[in-house]
Amino acid sequence: MRVKIGIALGSGAARGWSQIGVLEGLAALGIVPDVVAGTSVGALVGAAFITGKLAALKARMENFGRRDVAAMLDLHLRTGGLIEGKRIETFLDNLGITGSIETRGPRYGAVAIDLATGREIWLQQGPIGRAVRASIGMPGLFSPTRHDENWLIDGGLVNPVPVSLARALGADIVIAVDLNSELVGRRFAGSDGSAASITTPAIPAQIPQWLSTAVNPILQKVLQSGPGYPSIFEVLANSLNIMQDRITRTRLAGDPPEVLLSPRLGNFSWLDFHRAKEAIAVGRACVDAAEPLLRRACGKAE
Repeated sequence: MRVKIGIALGSGAARGWSQIGVLEGLAALGIVPDVVAGTSVGALVGAAFITGKLAALKARMENFGRRDVAAMLDLHLRTGGLIEGKRIETFLDNLGITGSIETRGPRYGAVAIDLATGREIWLQQGPIGRAVRASIGMPGLFSPTRHDENWLIDGGLVNPVPVSLARALGADIVIAVDLNSELVGRRFAGSDGSAASITTPAIPAQIPQWLSTAVNPILQKVLQSGPGYPSIFEVLANSLNIMQDRITRTRLAGDPPEVLLSPRLGNFSWLDFHRAKEAIAVGRACVDAAEPLLRRACGKAE
């Protein structure tokens, strides 16, 4: 009986583009996953893989700039987050990441969380775009996604590297990708070693000029850090990094994969979506470095 290979693609926002490079590197070694489990951005990259649109996603993201990132933001504070996410769904549709999960080749599942109960939800059926949207619902940033009678949010809060889901889907050997291994203790600093400056977010164009003029000074006071203090963004980002690191360590200790890949992404922030080309290269380099281990684990001769 042929051994089934699974890949667990982890959460990590913009760092997740490195997983495109990971999948490309595995393909170059003749390692093609039979099972794909993804959390958050890992769910998105995994969906592109099983729908045959990984190359399209790569091409799109390698030409993604800061203005493209801004164009994806549909601000709606009344929907439980800063970003409603409909443009994300349109983005997936335009790439051809569509159709029902159960009609695809490799088995696929995405991790989300029930907002009311905290229960981990494994999305294995239905429209793949909706599964991705639910899995990437980072609290406070994206609005939650309605699924049946429940509201779902980002799966990275409980299962950042979904080894357990990959095994449940039938994988005998699991290759896991941890995007968060270098983040705790990371300093947000400028090239001169000083604290990095924070750019005040742009006021949306639809906001009246009088309100924009009134709000900008308030934003400056709220968002800029005081002398000797970290900024609010640094506090929030480092807090999320600590949480992700600790949860990842706990989950991997309880259910270790056969191969753990940890791309060197310490200099990437959550929102560096415009740096996809660099991240993809880092992911490919990670696979190259782990080639002997991957070949042994997957039974691929040198």
